[in-house]
Amino acid sequence: MASTTVTADRSDDKPPLSFHDTWRPRANPWLIAITVTLATFMEALDSSIANVALPHIAGSLSASIDEGTWVLTSYLVSNAVVLPISGWISNRIGRKRFYMSCVLLFTVTSFLCGLAPSLGMLVFFRVIQGAAGGGLQPSEQAILADTFPPAKRSMAFAVYGMAVVMAPAIGPTVGGWITDNYSWRWLFFLNIPVGIISLYFTRKLVEDPPYLDDVKKKRIPIDYYGLGLLVVGIGALQMMLDKGQEDDWFSSRFIVACALAAGVGVILFLVRELTTEHPIVDLQLFRKRNFAMTQLVMFMVGASLYSTTVLIPQFLQQLMGYSAERAGMAISAGGLVLMVLFPVAGLITSRFDPRFIVTCGFIVTTMGLLRMTNLNLGVNFATAVSWRAVVACGLPFLFVPINTMCYIGIPQNKNNEVSGMNSLMRNVGGSVGISFVTTLIARRQQVHQAMLSANVVPGSQAYQRTMGGMTGAFHQRGWATPDAAHHAGGQIYRMMQTQAHTLAYVDTVWALVLLTACLIPIPYLMERPKKSHQSVPMH
Repeated sequence: MASTTVTADRSDDKPPLSFHDTWRPRANPWLIAITVTLATFMEALDSSIANVALPHIAGSLSASIDEGTWVLTSYLVSNAVVLPISGWISNRIGRKRFYMSCVLLFTVTSFLCGLAPSLGMLVFFRVIQGAAGGGLQPSEQAILADTFPPAKRSMAFAVYGMAVVMAPAIGPTVGGWITDNYSWRWLFFLNIPVGIISLYFTRKLVEDPPYLDDVKKKRIPIDYYGLGLLVVGIGALQMMLDKGQEDDWFSSRFIVACALAAGVGVILFLVRELTTEHPIVDLQLFRKRNFAMTQLVMFMVGASLYSTTVLIPQFLQQLMGYSAERAGMAISAGGLVLMVLFPVAGLITSRFDPRFIVTCGFIVTTMGLLRMTNLNLGVNFATAVSWRAVVACGLPFLFVPINTMCYIGIPQNKNNEVSGMNSLMRNVGGSVGISFVTTLIARRQQVHQAMLSANVVPGSQAYQRTMGGMTGAFHQRGWATPDAAHHAGGQIYRMMQTQAHTLAYVDTVWALVLLTACLIPIPYLMERPKKSHQSVPMH
C-alpha cells in the first residue's frame, strides 16, 4: 500500500491525523515489533535477574550483603531518572539513534559488569547500564505506536506486554539457575549476543517517522534546571523506596534526606515544567482525562505486578524453606499464563470497550489475590503456582487496553513523551508496591508477635501444656531436664515468630485485595474511545 508522507508541523491542540494520512514503515510491522521487543525483554529481565545472585556477588567481591544491594539500587535509580526524559531525548537526536545508542551502551556495560573486579566498579557500570535500559521500554512503545495504526495497536502492545511482564517474573528463576550452575558473571554476559542481534535488525528494519525530523529541526533549547530537578527528585524518590524498609524508614537520616530531596525536587520540577516555555516533560498532557486516568491505572498495574512477584517467593523462601530457584519456578509458571492471555487481550481490546476489559482485569486480579488470603504453612507447590497464575490472568486485560488507551486524543508528535511517562508510572508503581508489602509485612509481624507473646506466659494453661509436652519429648530423646526445658522454650518462641510472620502475610494480601477492589470502577471515569470503522490494510 502506498503511504502518504506527512511532514507538516502539527501543534498540540490539533487532533491526530487519520491513518490514511500518516506515514507507515517500509518493513513488515511485526518484524519491527519482534526486533524492538528483543532488547526490551533483555532490559526487563536484567532488572530482576541479579536479585537471587546478590549473596554470590557480594561474597566474590569481598562485600557484605547490604553493600551488595547497591547493585540493584543503582540500576533502578538511574533507570527511573531516564524514563521520563527518554521522549525528550528522542525528539532531539532521533528515536532510532537514541534507541540504538541505548542498546549499544546496555550491551557494552553488561560486558563490563561481567568483568567488574570490585563492587565499586560493578555499581558504577550498573548505573550506566540502568540509564541505557531506561530508554529501551519507552522507545519501543513509541515505535509500536507509530508503526501500527490505532486499530492494530492492541495486538502490538500485547507482544510488548509479554516482554515487560514476563521478564521480571522469570528473572529470579533464570538468575538462580545460571548462578548455581555457572557464575553470576554470566548473568551479564548473557546480554551480549542479544544486544548484537538487536542492533543488527534495528538498523535494518526500524526507521523514524517524518514528523520526528520536523521536531529535530526546531532545535528546542535544553531546560537544564528542569533536567537537574528531575534527576534529584526521581533519583532520591527511587532510592528512598528501595532502601526504606532496609534502613527502618524515617529512623534513618539517609532516608529522611532522600525524602526531603525527593519532595523538594519533585515539587520544584513540577513548578518549573508548568511555567517554562520548553519543558522536558510536557505535563499539559495530564489535562486530558484519559491520559491522566491511564497513568493512575498503570501505576496500580505496576504495584500489583511487582508486589506479588516479591510477596510469593519471599513467603516460600522465608517460611516454607524453598530454595531461590524453586521459589522462582512458582512465579515463573505464571509466565505461561501470560503467554496465552496477552494475545487474547490484544484481540478483544480492539473489539470491545477497553474500559470494560480493564474492569474485568481488576476483578480477576482481586479474585486471584482473594484466593491467597488462605495462605498457610501447609500449602504445597501446586497451590503456590496457582496463586501467581490466577493473579497473572488479570494482568494482560489491564496492561494491553491501558497501553492502547493512553494514546487516544494525543498528537502523534507526543508519542515519545507518552511512552516515557507510561514506563515511569509502571516502574514507580512497582517500587511503591514492593516497599508497601515489605514494610507492611514487617510492621504487622511486630503487631502479631506482640499479641501472641501475651499468651506465652507461665500463667497460660495452653502454654504450660505445650511447654510440658515439648519438654517431655526432648527429655525422652536424652536431653537433661533443664536443657530440655530451655530448648522447648526456644522452640515455642520460634513457632510464635513463624505464626506471627504468616499472619503478617495474610494481612498484607488482604490489603492488596481491598486496594484492587477499590480500583474496579476506576476505568469508567475515562472517556469511551470512539470506534474506528475504517478497514486498515497492512503491508
